[in-house]
Amino acid sequence: MKKTLKVVYLSTFPPRECGIATFTSDLTRAMDNMFESVIESRVAAVNADDISRYNYPKEVIFQITQNFEQEYIAAAEKINGMDDVKLVNIQHEFGIFGGKYGSYIISFLEALKKPSIVTFHSVLPSPNSELRGIVRLISEKASGLTVMTNVSKKILVREYSIAEGNISVIPHGIHSVPYESGAKLKTALGLSKKVILLTFGFLNKGKGLEYIIEALPKVVKTFPDFMYIILGVTHPNVLKEGGESYRNFLIQKVHDLDLSSHVNFYNEYVSLDKILNFLKAADIYISTSLDPNQAVSGTLSYALGSGRPVISTPFAQAKEAVTSESGILVNFRDPDSYADAIIKLLKDPLLREQLGKNAYFRTRNMTWDNVALEYSKLFSKYSGNIAEVSERKKTPRINFNHMFSLTDDFGIIQFARLSLPDISSGYTLDDNARALIAACLYHDKLSEKLKAAYPDKKRIHLLKRIETYLRFIEFVLDEKGVFHNYVRSGKTIDLGLSEKENLDDANGRALWALGVAAAADFIPESLRDKALNLFKKRIEKYNMFESPRATAFYIKGLCLLLRKIKDIGGIELEKIVITHCDRLLSLYRGVSSENWQWFEDYLTYSNAVLPEALILGHERTRNSEYLDIG
Repeated sequence: MKKTLKVVYLSTFPPRECGIATFTSDLTRAMDNMFESVIESRVAAVNADDISRYNYPKEVIFQITQNFEQEYIAAAEKINGMDDVKLVNIQHEFGIFGGKYGSYIISFLEALKKPSIVTFHSVLPSPNSELRGIVRLISEKASGLTVMTNVSKKILVREYSIAEGNISVIPHGIHSVPYESGAKLKTALGLSKKVILLTFGFLNKGKGLEYIIEALPKVVKTFPDFMYIILGVTHPNVLKEGGESYRNFLIQKVHDLDLSSHVNFYNEYVSLDKILNFLKAADIYISTSLDPNQAVSGTLSYALGSGRPVISTPFAQAKEAVTSESGILVNFRDPDSYADAIIKLLKDPLLREQLGKNAYFRTRNMTWDNVALEYSKLFSKYSGNIAEVSERKKTPRINFNHMFSLTDDFGIIQFARLSLPDISSGYTLDDNARALIAACLYHDKLSEKLKAAYPDKKRIHLLKRIETYLRFIEFVLDEKGVFHNYVRSGKTIDLGLSEKENLDDANGRALWALGVAAAADFIPESLRDKALNLFKKRIEKYNMFESPRATAFYIKGLCLLLRKIKDIGGIELEKIVITHCDRLLSLYRGVSSENWQWFEDYLTYSNAVLPEALILGHERTRNSEYLDIG
């Protein structure tokens, strides 16, 4: 059995209450989920002092006291002696590592003999010479760097003179949640009739919450039915130095402005699930940083990723992430600017909804699974051992929930509004053919272990869907042997729309789908026979196509059938394969040259199916020219 590789993360870590700790916990969890039993995460956790100790989980293998330089060196030396550790990732933030500007990291890197990646959470512009020198030294000692925004990368290149090629950009991660309205969650909060404004995160003076509170009297005059929720505890460092003075200052301001019925404080360190529930319940998220140089905000990322329209000050990440299509940027320390933005969004529910949808769909690259994938690529660049095993990452379990939710008793509906079927869009042969292919392949792939791994009712449900898609294909076949593509929501064929378009591709794809179903090993014989009969009716009447892709789809269906049968009603299938492969060869010869080896003068969609069809044709006929061109 091969030994599991390890990556060590130098960072703060839960249960320590810290934004970097939360980030590292989320990242390591995503990495471990993706690379289960191949690559495992371990943590060297940084504590604020020699008194603070936590009941850490098993992932934490070392603890380092922030201001004890020797402990950094000792940790590096221990890691050097661990053969299974192939890389170290330092989650860097000013203030959590010891030395001037966190310079003890340099001592750690100098002692470390393993590849290392430094993730800079903050990148400060206009550095003084000492800060610039320390960051440059860190970059020189590390194997590679990553930041979370393009702005941060530009600052490192322009103001720290760090080589651009050494810096990767990987966004702050977000949790994958479905896009949904917050009606149910509002009810759970007892705020079903309120519009909810939300800010969450650690409280400190740099949060600038007083400027929002000062904006609210102007909002109340026009929209009295809102609630502004301030969610989160005071930052532990702030609490240690000044207690709850900032929170008390905010509460007093709420009372002075007679806003007690419009502002709620939730003074608790909330779980991830609770944070996500509050975000789902919110109608508008307000990001309030007073630091124009703040490189990244996890709370802003979470809000955008939850599909919430955002009002934000123009700090570094916000200027990049909050566009006019996902939110509104407001001036620093400007209550009137906040008030105008809030009123604009409260006046226009449709605008709020559209901004939220835009925010949601533009952040799918930021889900933790995708961020983990980017980190794995970066780690592979600097560690050959990780590169060797990273292809063995765990693949997600196939999930047909959305496809089946779009399927009614007639077929699969053409379009959805987000996750909801849009029945007004009707049905198409194209989509039902695709659905039939997917359902049959899924059934055959899992059939050996289907009964053991899944309840029988799931198998029955899957077969019922296969029957539905076959029945739809039968419905659109006319007496001339042609499949029509478009069916209205009222379940009548739209002949006008079908006649306006070339039906070749839809017909070719349908024949491929029928070939998949007829040749399937494990679906019931009655369904295989139905698919074969429909295939036969189609090719008896008409079996030539103008479209190269339709030709290729047809070849795929024929080659699948040839694994089971030689002919259909006296029609020799291999001869049809040869005829259609020769047609693809003819197209290839007609346009190819030394610098353009292809079947057409251009590239368009589904290009790979053309050479694939020739390769499959070679498997059936052993014609070497099919293989050479394919």
